Amino acid sequence: MALAVIAVAQLMVILDASIVNIALPSAQHALHISNADRQWMVTAYTLSFGSLLLLGGRIADYVGRKRIFIIGLLGFAGASALGGAAINAPMLFGARALQGAFGALLAPAALSLITVTFTEVKERSTAFGVYGAIAGGGAAIGLILGGVLTQYASWRWCLFVNVPIAALTALAALPVVRESRAHGNTSYDIPGTATVTGGLMALVYGFTRAAQDGWTSPATVICLSVAAALLVAFVTIEVRSKNPLLPMRVVLERNRGGSYLSAFMVGAGLLGMFLFLTYYFQGNLGYSALKAGFAFLPFSAGIILAAGLSSKLLPKTGPRVLMVGGFIAAAAGLAWLSRIAPGTTYLAHVLPAEVLISLGMGIAFVPMSSTALFRVGQHDAGVASATLNTAQQVGGSLGTALLNTLAASATVAYLVTRAPSKANFEAAQIHGYSVGFMVGAACLAMAALSALVLITATKEDIARASGDVPPA
Repeated sequence: MALAVIAVAQLMVILDASIVNIALPSAQHALHISNADRQWMVTAYTLSFGSLLLLGGRIADYVGRKRIFIIGLLGFAGASALGGAAINAPMLFGARALQGAFGALLAPAALSLITVTFTEVKERSTAFGVYGAIAGGGAAIGLILGGVLTQYASWRWCLFVNVPIAALTALAALPVVRESRAHGNTSYDIPGTATVTGGLMALVYGFTRAAQDGWTSPATVICLSVAAALLVAFVTIEVRSKNPLLPMRVVLERNRGGSYLSAFMVGAGLLGMFLFLTYYFQGNLGYSALKAGFAFLPFSAGIILAAGLSSKLLPKTGPRVLMVGGFIAAAAGLAWLSRIAPGTTYLAHVLPAEVLISLGMGIAFVPMSSTALFRVGQHDAGVASATLNTAQQVGGSLGTALLNTLAASATVAYLVTRAPSKANFEAAQIHGYSVGFMVGAACLAMAALSALVLITATKEDIARASGDVPPA
């Protein structure tokens, strides 16, 4: 029951980043949002979520993971209701930012609750199997649900739907989730909090500006420069602080560091797949919002099936072989997608690649999530969980900006040497997507390389860390 409650909450946070994508045109029309401002419906959420995750993890550690879990759920419900009832663009964007802030409390609390609730290795592997399925499939489920709600109800229900889910989940959590918190020195690292929150906010916003204005625009350069200065200051503060927000022992442990680096590269490579396939389905194949959402259904199914298999294999194989094999399979799937052309079809070309990517990611997500918390002390469980989420979020922001910029440049370059026509324009768009898919494949290949080099924990180490095997 505790796992079910935690899983529902995590699913809500993950899918909410994508559920509004398909609803965006309807919301833009209803609230008279300009083309220049429409991206804030997505960016306000990711900016707030990504920049506050580390702070949210520490608050969960110190205040109590169950308490923050429930506060996060109720706050998320309230922010969702505010967004669904929005009467203008600022109200909608503010509500989305508020959703992200409460999501930054909820997500690390959920993952750290899994760590402290499930201590036996097989149970923990099953729990991380569920978490991995949600982490990988939640974005695709959000696209499907967004298509259904937008087509048959209203774009507002893409936000309102969170209210009953969050409220019921909070009620269910009261009797079945047990409280845990860090002990000892629980004072907050205010300078570290200020620098990392500001640095991550500037970084995510800088990547967003790069996607719109280019990497050399003044706004992009200023944001990324400020981000670099603040993040360097953050590392300096953390090394010297007696009670750091992000202890260097969390990220410098070889296996955890490898997991965080892999998560960063996965975020960078995988979100581009959703972005370009959504455009390809609706713009090139002529799919409706609902049909485009359901075209991602095999991805969700593959993630869920593979994550279940991976949770059973993890105690037998250890994490490295699953992570490396899964990332390589997913990279091969993205490379396959890069071969799309104006004449290719969904069933013959997109579907097999989609299934291969989903199976690979389902296999890799479980050991990646588990290794991110390998041998972490209970005092640091929340911040270690937040670091994993932060790596994925920042990687996704960077990857989306980078892949979108490269795809747009490839499209323009393709058209320069060809006569203007509808056929050439369509071919140029698809060429841009292909370039994006190939760069995404390269990111996943780098995730496989980081896992191969840095992940050294064996199946015995995993069992020993869970207390199933006595120390040698």
